[in-house]
Order: sequence, then C-alpha cells, then structure tokens
Amino acid sequence: MLALRRGTVVSQEPLVVEVNGERRAAWADVALVGEIREGDDVVVNIAALDLGLGSGGFDIVHANLTRGLGADAAGEDHVMKLNYTSLQHPVRVLEETERSSSAKPPVLVMPLHGHLAPAAWAAAQYRPGLRLGYVQTGGGALAGALSRDVMALRGRELLVGHVTAGAAFGGEREAISVIGAVDAAARALGWDAIVCGPGPGILGSATRLGHGGMAALDSVHAVLALGLPAILAPRLSSSDARPRHRGLSHHTETVLELALGSVSVPVPEVDLDGWPTGEDRADMPSVLDALHRSCGERHDVTAQSVDLAGYSESGLPTKTMGRELGDDPLFFAAALAGGHALAAAVS
Repeated sequence: MLALRRGTVVSQEPLVVEVNGERRAAWADVALVGEIREGDDVVVNIAALDLGLGSGGFDIVHANLTRGLGADAAGEDHVMKLNYTSLQHPVRVLEETERSSSAKPPVLVMPLHGHLAPAAWAAAQYRPGLRLGYVQTGGGALAGALSRDVMALRGRELLVGHVTAGAAFGGEREAISVIGAVDAAARALGWDAIVCGPGPGILGSATRLGHGGMAALDSVHAVLALGLPAILAPRLSSSDARPRHRGLSHHTETVLELALGSVSVPVPEVDLDGWPTGEDRADMPSVLDALHRSCGERHDVTAQSVDLAGYSESGLPTKTMGRELGDDPLFFAAALAGGHALAAAVS
C-alpha cells in the first residue's frame, strides 16, 4: 500500500510539511499537483524518507487538498503519462511531430544523472554553440522537474532541450518511448547531439541485472537500431565504498557484455596522482585493463582528454552520491570524456 499521510505545509521554500507534529522535508511537482502555499492541507507519500534512502530522502506531495482539486482534464492531448495510476495525466507526445531532417547526430548514453552536467560542459568546451539535448529515460527519478542539473544547464544554454521518455514525465517535451524520443530529437528538433540517460538517483538491488543501470542497455539498443553513432560513457569511480562500483562498475560491465551491437567507450586521459582519494582508490591502469577485458574486440575504447580543474571551477555540480569531485575525480573524468567524445563525433 502507499504510505500516505495528511500534513500541513509550514514552509514553501524550502518545502517543509508537518506530519503528526514532525516537520519533514518534502518535494512537490507543481505541474502535477498545482501550486503549494504555506498553510495548505496536503497528502504526502512518506515512504522514501522513512526508509532513509540516500536519494529521494524526502516526502512527495501526492495531492493538495486546499487548492489542487480543480484541474480540468479536457483538451486535445490524449496520450497518458503515469497511465493507469492515480497520477495519470494527458500529454502531447514528440513522436507525433513531423520529421523534416535526415540528420544522424551522435548519442551519448550515460549511466547516471551525475554524468549530465560534466558531459554537457565538456561538449560545449570542445564545440562552442553545440545544440545538445537531453533525453531522460527510466532507471532513476521519473519526474523531469526534479533535476536541478537540467535547470542549471538550460539556464547556461548548455542544453537546448529536455525530453522525458517512456515512464519519465514532466520534461519540456514528452515521448512515449526512448527510441521515439531519440528519433524525433534527431530528425525533428534540430539537435546536433543527444545525451540519453536516467534522472537523478538510481534504482538498485545489488544484483547483476536488477538495477536502473540496465536502462542504458535499452538506450544503446535504441540508438543502434536507428543507425546513429552510439557512445557509452562508463561508470567509473576512484573511491566508491562498494567494491562492485569501484574502478569500472559492474553496471557498465553488464551493459557492454549484453549489448547486441558495438559502441564507442570513451575513457579519460587523466593522472589521478594529484587527487587524494584514499588508500583504496582505483588507478587508471586497472580501470583500463577492466575496460579492455569487457570490451574485447566488440567495442571501441577511445582515450579522451579531460579538464578536471576547469570543470571544478565551472560552477556546475561537483558532488555525486555524497562524494565531492576531489574525493572521486574518476567519476567526473569519465563524464567529461563522454562529453568530449560526443562533441568530437558531430559531423
């Protein structure tokens, strides 16, 4: 059952809801539930905060009982997002847009949302004025409005658009499927290049196949099926406390193993000696060995220059899963390499 509770909004910015006498951090997708004001009577889902999740550790407003019950469902849009749930709502989908181009922009498939900002920054450094768009997939947060990174990148014109595809919703444009989103972005929106990957956070079960990282496999197959250049940014970490994610993550290993076609895998040319990351840090030789074993003869490993110092001073996010760039430079270096490779692949 849904863990729903009734509460009262006691602060609008940041959003805080009092539930049974306890003040709790909350988030509301105002495009779905409407405006939220101090004093409003709301229903919140308390599951994530009560479970102590590392990501999504806040209550979610499910309904605003004070001012959120008057929306009109009438309109021309007929495709439902969050269909057959209590949050279903009609959207206009990108697949219905007329295609007018035969362009074949390269696509960078990223493993985590934390790759988005450094990849977009690196792409712009390599090719200023690049029209780079983001297709948000499943695997992490589904709400497009949740990403502060997207807002920052749109504000700095490092992204020209944001499409939420499949189960994801709430972007500037909607698509029913990832392959439909990528195809329309390539042939109808005029994007020079595409970044495709999950929203913030990730689903995980510490098993080989049961995690949100598998969304990258679906995205790779969509890109390959459309005949577009496919680049897979590897999930790397200098210092993740979990051995399965330190160095080359098992998420990326599995995607490379199961992919039904060949992809390009950019790796950073970076010296980690100047970055203190602890005694158990991963080193580049071991990471490269692991990547070459995983790629074999099927996938193309390409070395890409990266500017970690430049990105650290960019004002864009430098924290992932509680670790700062200085704690985990390899994570950010992999994303920067992906952005560089993406921009270099634009014809």
